[in-house]
Amino acid sequence: MTILRTAFVSTYAPRRCGIATFTDDLSCAVGEREIVALHPADEPGPYPAEVRHRIRRDMLPDYVFVARALNDCGTGAVSIQHEYGIWGGRDGDYVLDFVRELRRPKVVTLHTVLRTPTPSQRHVLVSLIEAADASIVMSNAAASLLTRAYGVDPRRLDVIPHGVPSLPLLQPDSVKPRLGLSSDPVILSFGLLGPGKGYETVIEAMPEVVAAVPSVRYVVLGATHPDLLRHEGEKYRRSLEDRAVALGVADQVVFVDRFVGRRELGTWLGAADIFVTPYPNLDQIVSGTLSYAMGAGKAIVSTPYAYASELLADGRGRLVAPSSSSALAASFIELLRDRDVRETLGARAYAYSRSMIWPQVGARYRQIFARVANGVAAPASPARRLTSVHG
Repeated sequence: MTILRTAFVSTYAPRRCGIATFTDDLSCAVGEREIVALHPADEPGPYPAEVRHRIRRDMLPDYVFVARALNDCGTGAVSIQHEYGIWGGRDGDYVLDFVRELRRPKVVTLHTVLRTPTPSQRHVLVSLIEAADASIVMSNAAASLLTRAYGVDPRRLDVIPHGVPSLPLLQPDSVKPRLGLSSDPVILSFGLLGPGKGYETVIEAMPEVVAAVPSVRYVVLGATHPDLLRHEGEKYRRSLEDRAVALGVADQVVFVDRFVGRRELGTWLGAADIFVTPYPNLDQIVSGTLSYAMGAGKAIVSTPYAYASELLADGRGRLVAPSSSSALAASFIELLRDRDVRETLGARAYAYSRSMIWPQVGARYRQIFARVANGVAAPASPARRLTSVHG
């Protein structure tokens, strides 16, 4: 198959956000790429060579100018990453000005689908899907929500899982020395730090966990989100540190305050005995961190938000009640005391994630880009496409 040159419109490195990382990984997996970088006006880069165009998020003329440039540059398809906050205008509605001006085949990947959107948010999302030649979501839950609550024709949707690196399945104790860690058990969370991820609940669970397994450590890996850092500095991180001190577990809660690259992240995932996503928002329809943990074969404990409920079904992880420190503690203690159960959960997650590695995901995106570029209709049976993120 001839690989089309694809323009990816998104936030992009060096900006530190999950969608920027996703776009870098996806565009590398697809090949023949060029990047259109969305950024606040006060964050101009510098950008790597593959960034051919830039859009200042809140400058509407940039959207029209870049769309016209893409129309003239011979790009085979345009891949648009959508999350409300990365686009300018009310609820990111400048994306609609962009797609209206764009004459190239366009595919949108939806990173956020709200269960209870405002009328404006609903209008933006539905209008974007209607304007696109294809729309991609990363879970069956997101596809079902769009068809049920937004009235989207399921034939307009493709389900492709969030990509993950191709990591080996390793014993944590064989990896810990690379990070200067002892053989003490490690519970890990990673990602840009900010409210709404439930880390407070894990810290509140730690006194009970430490009483049962005194050598355990909870590692929070990641820099503070750049937008949060700009507005309030490290206030939130300090509040978490203060909570650990007040609960008497400051020595067992470790903050690794930096943005880590792919290689170091893979090492931390390999070293973790348990991975936790304690998110309180049960409507969350995608989590790159959860996907990565599955790709590393981790025993995962999570609240039952929509994405976790789908991916951790059938014994691929442990789901616990949201905002319940006691439920988290009970699951941690069970898994820390039973290596066989940890390894069983991790092996199931790892096996499930093999169709999520980036080469596989990139190949599926290439198929869709070729389909829209050639004007081929989507498969007639949405049920076949929505039964599994693997299929």
